[in-house]
Amino acid sequence: MDRGRLPLWLKIAFSAWIVVWAPTYAVVIGPQNFFWLCNMASFLILIGLWMESRLVLSMQWLSVALIGLLWGLDVASAWLTGSHLFGGTEYMFDPETPRIVRVLSFFHLLLPLVAGPAVWRLGYDRRALIWQSGLTWLMIALSWWLTDAERNINWVHAPFGLDQAPASELIYLPALALGWVVLILLPVHLVTRRLA
Repeated sequence: MDRGRLPLWLKIAFSAWIVVWAPTYAVVIGPQNFFWLCNMASFLILIGLWMESRLVLSMQWLSVALIGLLWGLDVASAWLTGSHLFGGTEYMFDPETPRIVRVLSFFHLLLPLVAGPAVWRLGYDRRALIWQSGLTWLMIALSWWLTDAERNINWVHAPFGLDQAPASELIYLPALALGWVVLILLPVHLVTRRLA
């Protein structure tokens, strides 16, 4: 096997995961859920693995590395102490959320464990920050335009558990898009560049 190639078992295992996860999510909570950036990342990681695309995998590494860590810390904090560090994972403790959705949501921890080693193996593509920023902005716009407001996908209508954004949409949406890049993507990009 060439040094740069990704193992076939990883591609098959991740494909099997998508075959279970995607239809279950689509049936139980609906296809609008796939507008979430972390859910979109699942499909793009699958494509990146099979294409062995440094760019696609690097983009998704930026998208999932910090989010996966924060998601895991928030769930762990709520489980251990009863309070959320950041918010956004309250559904994991809501008995009205189907149990299968809560179990499958642990994919937030899986994605960095797949994307990270793949990027390490293939190498980090420094164009990822620009491309993932553009994709993030596109998904925020599409989430606002095409999904139900009460679902608040990618927090396009209000941050975390708030009922309404503290500013008008003309201010809030650009601030949200910029915040994703500056607070989520850029730190991972800088650390990864340094390590690479």
